[in-house]
Order: sequence, then structure tokens, then C-alpha cells
Amino acid sequence: MDRESRDVHWLTDTEMLVWRSYIVSTFMLRQRLQRELSEQHAISLIDYEVLVCLSDAENNALRMTELATMLGSTKSRLSHQIARMEAEGYVRRTRHVGDRRGVTAELTDKGAELLRECAPAHVKGVRAHFVDLLTEQEKQIMGRAFSRILTHLSGLGE
Repeated sequence: MDRESRDVHWLTDTEMLVWRSYIVSTFMLRQRLQRELSEQHAISLIDYEVLVCLSDAENNALRMTELATMLGSTKSRLSHQIARMEAEGYVRRTRHVGDRRGVTAELTDKGAELLRECAPAHVKGVRAHFVDLLTEQEKQIMGRAFSRILTHLSGLGE
């Protein structure tokens, strides 16, 4: 065993079970939610998430850099996605007021209508495949744990 391997604080069996279960279950959950939205409303999960972020924002608009951060996306990937969604009429891009270099993504009426149509199906899936499988205590513990992880990762920056 080399020095680097000896210096690693390896995961215990319990920690490995938690980690692997988290990785595989979140992957499978996102696949399931994607499939359900796609089959029922012809929208991808990531497009749905863009619509949700914009609808939650003040004036239904966010700077592209802020939206990319919220979605865990790169600016380049998000730019392609927004261009596609803009062509479909769900969002529009505008220059950010007060910053000629900044671009803002804004939810259109058509995008808001699509969100209203598909939100019930998405929430039903989230409940069936995640929320309703947990006890109230598990929800509280997971909420605190993932809030702490999010705070940690957000503090690291890019």
C-alpha cells in the first residue's frame, strides 16, 4: 500500500452504504422524474427546473450566471438550453439592466402556462418516489443534513 492510500480516511461500511445509496437513488429518481415529465408533458426535467427557478424569481427573471449556479450547470450548457427554450417560446433573453455584458433569462407567459400544466405531475412523482417514502423524522433529518451540505458546497465557490 502506498503512502497516499495509507493517509486516506476510508469510508466505513455504513458510510459506503449511505454514499452509494445516495448516488444511485438520486440518479434513478431523476431518471424517473424525467421520464414521467417527458411522457406526460413533453418537457425535460432540466427544462422544468429552469421554469421553476424563473417562476420563483423576482419578476420571473434571473441573470444567466445566477440561474446556472442554481441549476448546478455551466454557463455554456445553460446558454444552449436557454436558446432552445427561447426558440420554443418558454423563455426570453434580455440584456441585464445596468450591465451591458449581463444577460437575463425571463419566463414568458407560454413558459408559465407550461409550468402550471406540468407541475402537478411533477409534484405527484416527487411525492410517490421520494417524499411519501420517508417518515416525518427522516424528512427533518435529511432537510438539516442536505442544507448543511448545500451551505458547505456553496461556500466553496467554483
